[in-house]
Amino acid sequence: MRNNRRSLTLDGPVVVGTDAMPDAHRAVRWAAAEADSRGQPLTIVHATRTESGHPRLSLKGVRQAKDHAADVLAEAEALAGETAPGVTVTTATCPYDTAACLLGQAGQEGTIVVGTRGHGGFLGLLVGSDALRVAARSRVPTVVVPPRERDRPAGVVMAAARDDRDREAVRLAADLALRRGARLRVVSVWIFLENVGSMATMFDDPSELAATESAEVARLVARLREERPGLDVAHDVVRAASSAAVLVAATAEADAVVIGSRRRSVPVGAPLGHVTHAVLHHAHCPVLLTPQSHDEPPEQN
Repeated sequence: MRNNRRSLTLDGPVVVGTDAMPDAHRAVRWAAAEADSRGQPLTIVHATRTESGHPRLSLKGVRQAKDHAADVLAEAEALAGETAPGVTVTTATCPYDTAACLLGQAGQEGTIVVGTRGHGGFLGLLVGSDALRVAARSRVPTVVVPPRERDRPAGVVMAAARDDRDREAVRLAADLALRRGARLRVVSVWIFLENVGSMATMFDDPSELAATESAEVARLVARLREERPGLDVAHDVVRAASSAAVLVAATAEADAVVIGSRRRSVPVGAPLGHVTHAVLHHAHCPVLLTPQSHDEPPEQN
């Protein structure tokens, strides 16, 4: 099936969710710095959930929620101003659930930023919670900022790529690396069955198999080198039993990782594949998810 979805960019405005918790503060700082690097405005959103299907609040409860939202947003706006004084910042209180609020504010051009955990407007932000719902539903790039902060930049942006379906993730990672003056590391993980029994003789040279498996990504990287001559890019092909384990470990040496959020084609279970889940939960750096079409097959380990 032909995918007519337009190409994604990292040139649009930035939208970040906040609830005044430490994880949200880290997300606000990251979002402010990113908006500054783009020369784009930043919108800070707090979701009150007052009209999201919960038992109806009293008028007093609604007023309290609005007052709390004003305090939360003022704090976040001040933090953004300290991080990136030149960025134009607007704030918004949204009465719906977090995912609806952020997706609505981002529109078709923005980038969404969230923290990994939170309370109040961002309760839970783990499996099955708001951050994953945003990632699963978003049609624009979504960044999940982890609870840990790096002492100093690693100077590396990483892209996880398995085949040609990851071309957009690789392209966005390249753009991010160039804007930050960082190196790009493209990591391709291929799974080789150790216990193949009588089939072992079919594989004369495992390294040749690895080269074949990574050929599509190698072509993507070669194209990047031609199109972006100033980009310092390396392509690592890793043989492993678990894609998730390799990718999570590699994030320890990166300032950000870009990964295509392949979505399951079946209506049951988690909407995102288990590799995406693992990277979101355990990455040592911010994870930038690029949406992929629903008609693509689910990821495999």
